[in-house]
Amino acid sequence: MARSSVVQDYAPPTITQSTLSLDRKTAQEIENEDFKRPKGYTVSWHANPDVEPHHFGSSHPMKPWRLTLTKQIVMAYGMHHAMDLYKARPATYDEMAEFHSREYLDFLETVIPPDIDNTALNERIAGFNFGDDCPIFDGLYNYCSHYAGGTLDAARKLCNNQSEIAINWSGGLHHAKKSEASGFCYINDIVLGILQLLRLHPRVIYIDIDVHHGDGVEQAFWSTDRVLTVSFHKYDKDNFFPGTGGLDDTGPPNPHNPGAHHALNVPLHDGIEDNEYISLFQSIIGPCIRTYQPGAIVLQCGADSLGCDRLGCFNLNIRAHGACVAYTKTFGLPTLVVGGGGYTPRNVSRLWAYETAICIDAAQNINPRLPDSLPFRSHFKPDCSLFPPLSDMRRLENRNSRAYLESVTQGVLEQLRYIKGAPSVQMSHIPPDIMGLREEVDRELEEEKERAEEEAEERSGAGSNGGRWSRRGDLERGVGVRGESYS
Repeated sequence: MARSSVVQDYAPPTITQSTLSLDRKTAQEIENEDFKRPKGYTVSWHANPDVEPHHFGSSHPMKPWRLTLTKQIVMAYGMHHAMDLYKARPATYDEMAEFHSREYLDFLETVIPPDIDNTALNERIAGFNFGDDCPIFDGLYNYCSHYAGGTLDAARKLCNNQSEIAINWSGGLHHAKKSEASGFCYINDIVLGILQLLRLHPRVIYIDIDVHHGDGVEQAFWSTDRVLTVSFHKYDKDNFFPGTGGLDDTGPPNPHNPGAHHALNVPLHDGIEDNEYISLFQSIIGPCIRTYQPGAIVLQCGADSLGCDRLGCFNLNIRAHGACVAYTKTFGLPTLVVGGGGYTPRNVSRLWAYETAICIDAAQNINPRLPDSLPFRSHFKPDCSLFPPLSDMRRLENRNSRAYLESVTQGVLEQLRYIKGAPSVQMSHIPPDIMGLREEVDRELEEEKERAEEEAEERSGAGSNGGRWSRRGDLERGVGVRGESYS
């Protein structure tokens, strides 16, 4: 097993100072905030700065440079002194092939931007779902292998007992499928990380608080009871990407498939508020963990569930989102924390920095005012606060009635009863090929995809906007704060 090295000179690529000089500039913040290593457990930070410079395009909402902002805030506060820092190596082709098809990886490895105009490749490009949502840009394969490598490295540190909480904010790309890009995601690093954890742990629970349904991870483990997926998201089958994740979508209907009932979905409407979301999260996740008894947790912290996100539609503030991380942490299980969506970079970076503080048990001490030494501090004006009042800046009508939320909670807990306690598993098999059921599930998913394409063409007219494949961009573009730059 390859090991990555602990990094001592991990400075943002856009800053000329060394870490040492940055440490001098942040000495006052470190002294005031007293960011020390948490007692009794180790937190590790996994990243590779080569992820950050990649560019999806000027009008595309995905901005990898949000990772640079996150890192700058973490370092300006001095939080990096409380963690083990690892520069993750890129995932290898064979590592990514543990889930993704080799035909898809071969294409991902060789495709270049000019190919988009190559008529001979049109069918393959469309078949792998490259286009407006998932553009072909310079360095695409390197970008994918680097963010996937961070999640693999984090998962291995957990398995080796070198860390109890392992963070990779560049990961969390939960929409990617076995042979298909989807929703800004190309390689499903979460699936790869869970496969690593399953080498040690009989059961893993995956929790997703992105505003979009974690469909790629859910589908990857439909054939096994060794992974329980729980996704909190907006659900609108026809008008919000990816159109999946209804309350009754609980895995394959085949009762002989051990994965049946091991996909739990919490469908929400626009405008959910802080207290409602926290209560809902705790009332569902607590019973899930107590019933399923996982050996490890994977927590996807998509920041597009914040208020004021360009593609989001909730009224959550940073502290409320972080409360979900804090609650998950109370179970004391090995936890892999990854990023995900988030399309207002300044708020994404605030959130993930705050959730880093939660992981190192320092949230209660953090100064709400961003450090004066923070590079690009003007980007966070006018208040330069870690906790801007997002719900007040753009409050959407809350369409989640109390009765509706109670019915959702009851519905999820009813589904949980089918599990009937922690399943006994055979450790000799690693999903997604367990018991030979994966191929059957893949066929069902392919048939479902074909039906969805046909329905999309009927609704919009064949070829009018690329069918369902451009639906995310068509439906969600520009729904954020007026005047908020994509940059």
